Amino acid sequence: MSKINADQLAAIQQFACEFARQDHSGHGVDHLNRVAAMIRTISAQEPVDESVALAAGWLHDVIDDKLTDDPASRQQAVIDQLTQVGVDHETQTAIMAIMTNMSFAKSLGAHAQPLSLEGQVVQDADRLDAIGALGIGRAFYYSGRFGEEMYDPAKKPRLNMTKEQYRHEPGTTINHFYEKLFKIADQLNTPTARRIGQHRQQLMADFVASFKQEWRGE
Repeated sequence: MSKINADQLAAIQQFACEFARQDHSGHGVDHLNRVAAMIRTISAQEPVDESVALAAGWLHDVIDDKLTDDPASRQQAVIDQLTQVGVDHETQTAIMAIMTNMSFAKSLGAHAQPLSLEGQVVQDADRLDAIGALGIGRAFYYSGRFGEEMYDPAKKPRLNMTKEQYRHEPGTTINHFYEKLFKIADQLNTPTARRIGQHRQQLMADFVASFKQEWRGE
């Protein structure tokens, strides 16, 4: 039996989308819609509570510290919303555990926390939207939003970044593929996500090779 009913999930979706409509970094409503669709695709093959995964999927960017200067108040806003729509405390805890431990930045530390299976599904869905054709578009969109260069051959990728470097040290869009995006396919959790990820990985590799060739004027 699902822990979150359809009405509760609809309210959660509406709440999350209010934040996402203000986004101009590639984490808008379109991103949330794709994450939710992918959660449904992966959940169909995994023994998970899809409603918990969807709730966390809709809400995950609300508290992301690269998108807000006050993640603590955003976390409280999420808890208040879940309480208001009647989600029980145990389910709230499960959702918050997913949201606070699923990001790529968390994996850069020495104390990454394991995710529930629902959390693995949400993480896979979010990470799949960071790679492939849409991932390429979002990478350039995000870098442009924050004034980063597309490419500088003199700047080498930071292959062993700390979380602090990832969050605060400017890079280039092409280096971002080496620093993060090319690593994602091997970090996916579920068989369904890994199958999708391999195709998207190859698409990105072909793109970066062509980009560098054209950059050199070849």
